[in-house]
Amino acid sequence: MNELIDKLIDLAFAEDIGDGDHTTLSSIPADAMGKSKLLIKESGILAGIEVAKEIFHRFDPTLQVEVLIGDGAEVKPGDVAMIVSGKVRSLLQTERLMLNVMQRMSGIATTTRRYVKRLEGTHAQVLDTRKTTPGMRLLEKQAVKIGGGTNHRIGLFDMILLKDNHVDFAGGIEKAITGAQRYLREKGKALKIEIEVRNFDELDQVLTVGGVDMIMLDNFTVENTRKAVQIVDGRYKLESSGGITFDTIRDYAETGVNYISVGALTHSVKGLDMSFKAV
Repeated sequence: MNELIDKLIDLAFAEDIGDGDHTTLSSIPADAMGKSKLLIKESGILAGIEVAKEIFHRFDPTLQVEVLIGDGAEVKPGDVAMIVSGKVRSLLQTERLMLNVMQRMSGIATTTRRYVKRLEGTHAQVLDTRKTTPGMRLLEKQAVKIGGGTNHRIGLFDMILLKDNHVDFAGGIEKAITGAQRYLREKGKALKIEIEVRNFDELDQVLTVGGVDMIMLDNFTVENTRKAVQIVDGRYKLESSGGITFDTIRDYAETGVNYISVGALTHSVKGLDMSFKAV
């Protein structure tokens, strides 16, 4: 997985710097040395420090990074999270990529922490989704964890999730489940199987067929979710999904479901305001 992050960093530098940062190269002497600080301008949860260190060192191994505040810490305006020393040219060329990553990751961690706090006292965990920025999924899911959330599957390769379209194209609940079970046996893979249900009829079919690890209740009301929890009675892990907001998530958690997935953790989050200023 680390090689994916390395590729992302390389691609990001390629699209930003191209054949050279001509502004910096024309205005800053090659031997000029200096330091910059990461200044926090908004309250939230810090995330991305470890990735930032990788960005600096990948671009210029001679840059010195002094971390003052670590990932997962609560920050407020005026806090200085880190100080980076070295060639001024390197500081200027790495600034935007580091900020893009840290602002996005910190925004996700901050949003996730809000949802996690909203569920305090219940047994439900907040799950992320695949609704992520292409290429940045590993970083965004890392930010969810830093914020206290739980990672669902990383991609299409580490779990079988039979959604409504899979069920419909396969010819129904039973065929979808037995097909998945047969595939795993033939391939010698030990992946968990989750299946999405849209109503109580489909839920009954899953309970009859069995052989899954988790059931996703898609767009169930709070009342119907509570009923589904009673019907399943702990036999399978349950996930609530579909249109759940910050205002309604607590009601879903109190029904007794194990997980609640929230696409908003990653698909439309606002970055946390910060800047990288010369000391």
